[in-house]
Amino acid sequence: MRKIDFNKLTRHVEKWIEEYITKANADGVVVGLSGGVDSATTAALCVNAIGKENVSTFNLPCESIPQDHEHAKMIADHLDVEFEIFDLTSIYREFVNTLTPKIQTNSMAMANFKPRLRMATCYFIAQSKENYLVAGTGNRTELAIGYFTKYGDGGVDFEPLASLYKCEVRNVAGVLNIPDIIINKTPSAGLWPGQTDEGEIGLTYDLLDEIIYRLDYSLDVEEIDKNILEKVKKMMECAGHKLRMPSSFTIF
Repeated sequence: MRKIDFNKLTRHVEKWIEEYITKANADGVVVGLSGGVDSATTAALCVNAIGKENVSTFNLPCESIPQDHEHAKMIADHLDVEFEIFDLTSIYREFVNTLTPKIQTNSMAMANFKPRLRMATCYFIAQSKENYLVAGTGNRTELAIGYFTKYGDGGVDFEPLASLYKCEVRNVAGVLNIPDIIINKTPSAGLWPGQTDEGEIGLTYDLLDEIIYRLDYSLDVEEIDKNILEKVKKMMECAGHKLRMPSSFTIF
């Protein structure tokens, strides 16, 4: 992996956030805290960039495990920022119960509606505050392979971690003094009981980081298992539509 001064990198990201918020003429930022390292790091960067009084954090459980609420609150307390919990479980179930008698669905469609409902809530909160932006929490590794929900956790105003591989996010989290229990927590989107990111993807983040890093910088990949390499390349190719604005027909 690339050699980076993570203290310097952290300051650069904070400066970028400050400049982005200033150029957008925004008054603050909304961050959804999942209880994981990505959202914790994003919130901490925003606090350092624009001040804790301008950062509002929320945990939006949707059939989530209690540990995630506890960890989200731990992060908010650690950063001393505004924090609220809005349980979306009943809204989610009502939505599903309304549609499923007439629509044949599947578990992934139901699971992906959770982050879409959460993001709709984040924008409702941001607009209720009149001039706040919604911070994204996606890292380079997840964005590259499309491991996010289109118009869910991918529907945000800016992405501070978008160029950082997962291992680098953990390093930045260390610089920001995020609690070790959060940094070392098994990554999970909380889409269903027992779900983990690595289990769903089928690869470890360490291996993904290494492969995507080598592909990003056109480095040697001969020592990587060809089947795994092709799997990652295919995921990256399929993720293309998620990373672009919708294609538009033009007469010209």
